[in-house]
Amino acid sequence: APRAAEAELLLLQSQALAEEEAAKAKRELLTRFLQEKLSREEQSSKWGLHKVRTLWRLAQRKTKDQELRQDIEILSQTFTRVMDCKDGAIEVAAGPAGRGRCQGTHMTRPNTPQALVRELNEAEEQQNRALRSHLHLTDQLLHLQRCRLGYLEEGFSAQVAALKAEFEAERCGISGGEGEWGSSGTRELSWNGVGLSLAPQGPPQCLCQGGN
Repeated sequence: APRAAEAELLLLQSQALAEEEAAKAKRELLTRFLQEKLSREEQSSKWGLHKVRTLWRLAQRKTKDQELRQDIEILSQTFTRVMDCKDGAIEVAAGPAGRGRCQGTHMTRPNTPQALVRELNEAEEQQNRALRSHLHLTDQLLHLQRCRLGYLEEGFSAQVAALKAEFEAERCGISGGEGEWGSSGTRELSWNGVGLSLAPQGPPQCLCQGGN
């Protein structure tokens, strides 16, 4: 009977060990499967994100290409009109062709070299006026900034002076606040075991209670 019980116990132990090993193998297999699945999902996600970014960049490039082509076309037309007008102004003869070249522009310009020189002088004068105005405004801004800094410095100095005065008052109160004024108008202090009674007027009186 004891041997049968031991054999049965060993059989149960072996069965439990086999079940534990099977469960462990199953867990490892499941873990490996999940890791592989996660790896595939990450690769698929990376590929999908790369594809979306590529399509988005292509769409942006297409839109920007259209905008740039429109801008280039507009600038080319404007440049052509300006060049035609300049060529007509440079021509000495004021023929019908020279006058008709400037019809596409916003302003009518005379077509003589003297007019070009006059326009150049006017442009230089406008630039000088703009520069003087800019310098004047810059000087005003600098003046306002200096005034603001001056006000800030004054306020800071006033705050520092107030803090110094408050600190001095507190220090004087701490240094002179060792004793208390009595009801008779005297102030009692204690120094090295010697009692002193200070009155508002007159020398201090010694209140020695013992010793020399």
